[in-house]
Amino acid sequence: MVTSFFWQTKRGWGAINLTNTHHFLGGPGCGNLETALIIEALAYGCSAIQLAIMGPSLALAPLLLAGTEEQKKRYAGMLAEEPLIASYCVTEPGAGSDVSGVKTTCVLKGDNWVINGSKAWITGGGYAKWFFVLARSDPDPKAPAGKAFTAFIVDGDSKGISRGKKELNVGQRCSDTRTITFEDVQVPKENVLGAPGGGFKVAMGAFDTTRPGVAAGAVGLAWRALDEASKYALERKTFSVPIANHQGVSFMLADMAINLEMARLVTYRSALDVDNGVRSSYYASIAKCFAADTAMQAAINAVQIFGGNGYNTEYPVEKLMRDAKIYQIYEGTSQIQRLVVSRELLQRVAQTGSASI
Repeated sequence: MVTSFFWQTKRGWGAINLTNTHHFLGGPGCGNLETALIIEALAYGCSAIQLAIMGPSLALAPLLLAGTEEQKKRYAGMLAEEPLIASYCVTEPGAGSDVSGVKTTCVLKGDNWVINGSKAWITGGGYAKWFFVLARSDPDPKAPAGKAFTAFIVDGDSKGISRGKKELNVGQRCSDTRTITFEDVQVPKENVLGAPGGGFKVAMGAFDTTRPGVAAGAVGLAWRALDEASKYALERKTFSVPIANHQGVSFMLADMAINLEMARLVTYRSALDVDNGVRSSYYASIAKCFAADTAMQAAINAVQIFGGNGYNTEYPVEKLMRDAKIYQIYEGTSQIQRLVVSRELLQRVAQTGSASI
């Protein structure tokens, strides 16, 4: 029933071109800012459905970044013809935020690359029509990451691919998350994205364009949490007055509103940087980190304002709290985002003497 509802929803959004936003998908050619607005609105309703519907954008990003025109036409085009899924296969049981720790291997044999390894926590993995896969092509563990990995587009029906069980996660349960195993999977040379050995740059470059979208999802969830908490605070009474009249509650709402607006602004800034062709790792990581932390705190505050009702599944805020946590984890943890920001900051200060851009 849930699966049927999801496909009906995805088909409906696709029919009005609100998921196939890129012109390669037959869409209206929305920029990152317009796409962020769509994601924010979807996540306000349900961040899990938003992730399930918009999840293929992460797999699509490296294709648009490094793919040939023929690759784009074939693999981006098929996403427009039907409400299909594509998945980004990089994370492994022992390699999450540290992408350089990827152990999946690829070896060139004749006209095909042979891939072996397992990927974990793959969004949309159970239904993906194709996968973006990062694999180690240089067996030397001391080889620099920038030359050690190769990126591929792998057809989902390739022999040797097995899809694990759907994981039952704490939140965002509409999103299909699985382990994907590659056993002697043969991939033709023409399915390499970019140059052999250049896959790490392709995989990392995609994050600059997708992290603003993740931030937008977190903003949408934080917005919903603020709305729910504010309405409840005006209705619920203690000591004969609405709890919104109590400073302890009203200040919580004020902090939620302040952080929401700040997260929204930096998210839009990071999306505009991508649209303007500006290298955006700095603002993309700030947006993803701050919006994720904002969403988590907003959801926690909403549960607190609801009191005992907030801890009950008949009210919406407990789901918001469960759904919010993953924003601090996927597409780079909040700690990794702070690492990116600090590196960019210190490099700029060393070069220019100023922290300002």
